[in-house]
Amino acid sequence: MEYLEKIEYIIALSFVAAPVVFLLGKINPFLRNLGALMITGVAGWFYLALPSQATFSRTIGGFSIYLGNTPFDWLFAALSVAIFLLTLLFSFSYIRERQNYFYFHFLVTFASVLGILAAKDFLSLFIFWEIMTWSSFMLVLFDRDNGKKPGILYFIFSASGAYAMLVAIFILQNALGSLRMDHVFAGFGQLDAVNRWLVVLFLLAGFGTKAAIMPLHIWAPGAYSESPLSFTAFFSGVLSKMGIFGLALVLFKMVYLLPGGSWLREALAWLGAITSAMATIYAALQNDGKKLLAFSSVAQLGYIITGLAVGTPLAVMAGIFMAIMHGIFKTLLFLAMGAVQYRTGMTNLDELTGLIRRMPVSFLAVLMGIITVAGLPPLGGFVGKWMLYESLIQSHHYFLVILTFFSSTAAYLYCYRLIFSVFLGQEEKEFDHIKEAPFFTMQLPMLVLSGITFVLGVFPGLVMKPIAAAMGNLGFAQVKWNMSVLVNEWGNHIDLITITSAIFTVFLLATIVLTFRNRKRTHYATTKDIHTAGEIPTENENLTFAVDFYQPYTRALGVVLKYKMTSFWNSVGKITEDLGDMIRNVYSGNGQSYVAYTLVFLAVLLAMAEWIF
Repeated sequence: MEYLEKIEYIIALSFVAAPVVFLLGKINPFLRNLGALMITGVAGWFYLALPSQATFSRTIGGFSIYLGNTPFDWLFAALSVAIFLLTLLFSFSYIRERQNYFYFHFLVTFASVLGILAAKDFLSLFIFWEIMTWSSFMLVLFDRDNGKKPGILYFIFSASGAYAMLVAIFILQNALGSLRMDHVFAGFGQLDAVNRWLVVLFLLAGFGTKAAIMPLHIWAPGAYSESPLSFTAFFSGVLSKMGIFGLALVLFKMVYLLPGGSWLREALAWLGAITSAMATIYAALQNDGKKLLAFSSVAQLGYIITGLAVGTPLAVMAGIFMAIMHGIFKTLLFLAMGAVQYRTGMTNLDELTGLIRRMPVSFLAVLMGIITVAGLPPLGGFVGKWMLYESLIQSHHYFLVILTFFSSTAAYLYCYRLIFSVFLGQEEKEFDHIKEAPFFTMQLPMLVLSGITFVLGVFPGLVMKPIAAAMGNLGFAQVKWNMSVLVNEWGNHIDLITITSAIFTVFLLATIVLTFRNRKRTHYATTKDIHTAGEIPTENENLTFAVDFYQPYTRALGVVLKYKMTSFWNSVGKITEDLGDMIRNVYSGNGQSYVAYTLVFLAVLLAMAEWIF
């Protein structure tokens, strides 16, 4: 077991799990599932048990690779391991075809995430980043019919972001002679201003693409909605956090050394807020549950970026806390939608209806998820939103407060649309045969995540303690936190236990009153019972509204919605294609043309000889 105390063996074990599980799948599906759960569970456990000083280095081809473990890495690793194991368990029932293909790439993706978090130099980070991109791309393509277009879009943006990171790595290696992160961060101030700006902008482009910040977000809705939902839960809950992880490193280790870096942070804060506002609007207007949750995920990532970019201790704590909560509740919502799709075969909100009595646990999961998204007590979303608002007010970002509050309030629209359309509408005969998803593989992960959202809403200190340690790793000293009390700089405090007790008391009293009030089975109609105008509806009559749910808002926002970021990127693609055609015409294949090009080049070279040489 001493081998598993070394970080390199843990990362290697994570990668070895993929081919082992693939081969086990050829023998027996049960052995494959058991092997996947046990091997990755052991690897995750030993990774989280590593001491913070665990390090590893090796020189390959003149480049040194460094792996290590810090409190900041550990926080994201804990989130990644927990969500992976829950989504893996969910996949055992959800994935019904191409199972070996799915598990191989899913396990490679998980291993690459651990590699990214363990990387302590930019070269190894880039290598693991590319492995993560490739394996996740293969899972976006899981649906051969519908996954091609969003998969190609995801790959184009991911590759572009990776190339941007690679340019930054070349600049750092050329200027500093080392890619080891602690050396880079210590020597970054020695670079000239132009190179510092180039490195930061290229790294922000690479990490910002994975974090789906506008205008680099357009790959996310399609990739999230067309991937298998058990993977989408991990995609949204964990892979997007790798972008947040990288953005945090750049913001707190490099941006403060930029001349005029405060303006860049301010711009990022506004980009985050705009991302949350626009994605919220688009989420409310979706007719498919998967796309609704995809846009919702982009919106929530916007809050996180705003908190990190503002940069005060409370804002950073809010951003990291919301990153953890986003991983939890977005995984919960995607899994719940996956359970609905597993039983009904659809996620279209215009067609789904009245499943509350058929799938009560899935209903509870969605209810807990949307309460967390809305930022209401006593769940964890309230804590993150409260800290974000307080931090924006304390730092005098009043217009940002207005924009983020608008986004948070508008989120009620898509939250209500989701739960009403799927569970609270009129029951239809076509769903009479529907029953709840399997308990152990599907209900259990949803119940665990629902429980976590409640526990962290009452006792946020359970996660604030590791967050404070992570912030210390980023340069924030003596971060204050409380187990269940939120305090602002003016001395006001919110006791979460008291609020939770009050909420439960109100609900208990309401339940008692309604129970005794409705104890009679006979109900006598009054003149106010006019919801059907005195008519007795037949079972074929639809009494709930589902299609074009927010059509009035669509009309009202028509001026805004007609300007789409996809139009901008389509124009970029068209210009690139035209430029390619122009270059293709230059390389005509005609030997005489190539001779002429050579003579022109030599003439230019002779004319500029004194300047060049």
